Amino acid sequence: MLEAGQKMTGMIDLNKPIFNDLDLSQGYYHKLAEGSNMSIESFGSLQTSNEGSVAMSIDQSSIASNESHTRMLDHPGLRHRRGSNNLTAHSGNNRRGRVAHALSDDALARALMDPNSPTWGLKNFDEWTLDLRRLNMGVPFAQGAFGKLYRGTYNGGEVAIKILERPENDPERAQFMEQQFQQEVMMLATLKHPNIVRFIGACSKPVVWCIVTEYAKGGSVRNFLSRRQSRAVPLRLAVKQALDVARGMAYVHGLGFIHRDLKSDNLLINSDKTIKIADFGVARIEVQPEGMTPETGTYRWMAPEMIQHRPYTQKVDVYSFGIVLWELITGMLPFQNMTAVQAAFAVVNRGVRPIIPSDCLPILGEIMTQCWDQNPDLRPPFTHVVRMLECAEAEVLSTVRKARFRCCMARPMTMD
Repeated sequence: MLEAGQKMTGMIDLNKPIFNDLDLSQGYYHKLAEGSNMSIESFGSLQTSNEGSVAMSIDQSSIASNESHTRMLDHPGLRHRRGSNNLTAHSGNNRRGRVAHALSDDALARALMDPNSPTWGLKNFDEWTLDLRRLNMGVPFAQGAFGKLYRGTYNGGEVAIKILERPENDPERAQFMEQQFQQEVMMLATLKHPNIVRFIGACSKPVVWCIVTEYAKGGSVRNFLSRRQSRAVPLRLAVKQALDVARGMAYVHGLGFIHRDLKSDNLLINSDKTIKIADFGVARIEVQPEGMTPETGTYRWMAPEMIQHRPYTQKVDVYSFGIVLWELITGMLPFQNMTAVQAAFAVVNRGVRPIIPSDCLPILGEIMTQCWDQNPDLRPPFTHVVRMLECAEAEVLSTVRKARFRCCMARPMTMD
């Protein structure tokens, strides 16, 4: 994930071509058109980011990005304290929130469950304030630069618990993360859709923020595809899951929001294989494009106008969806033979896009092509994407039925 304020040093030498070791003729990608208006010099201002937001996924190896770096959490309010292994949120209550024995040395978990520190909700969203007496924390399963993601239970139901550390000596970053926390809580409390991760609650403590959502047993789409080792998902399932994403995003855009970091890491698989869109920590209410913060998202899925710091709209999510659809159809990581920076350069400066498989249904290829068009105005709205995918789904189902019919007709008839 990208972030303003932290230079990407050591990754780009402006005096050397980025593509010295990259052969674009390998057949993985094609070019939309030669040369956009982006030069190597303008690319030199790229910045890294870790927005502090989390996809609520069991298999995610990093809270903010697969390319982010973890660090020790050393806020003075998070340092080790001696005491009981079971930390209650409110002493004297029979329904105590607690930290499991294995987490007795986990500073973030202890800071959240400390009964001696105040717990705050978000103004105007008081009904979503967590009752920490009902929260039981399990072990962490993902860690990033500013926090951890835990599995646990709330009121007896399985949940994903995101805890973020408040930076000690960086008031500017702390203020930014506070805004991100409030933004995510506001959006999650507002979004109610079967293809959006369900919000449970949130709270703030003196040195940590916490957001709790439903727990997705299947993990992220990206990790699901990785486990398949680049084998394509069955077409019927791929189209169904793409429809889940498109319907969820049509709902998000209908409320005037932009996700800004739509990618397979932020798409979670429910137990019934439906998709839930997660990680709204960098999402924004759509306002005047000039007010949008640049470089939010992840390069492999990022629209060229975001990479170039140009004004952008909801159509950046449509671009990202085109890349996600390609992932679902092929099972592969976008631009897998490039670094993230090389991928960004190729997308913007060379008009490169992933190659659509030759055996891909034409309608699916058309959806991808339209979604990742260089011109945002030519990308379809998600309502149109949903209609096209519904046509594709009908075509896939019809093909399957015909194949089964042919198979039955080919069997020799038997006499009773």
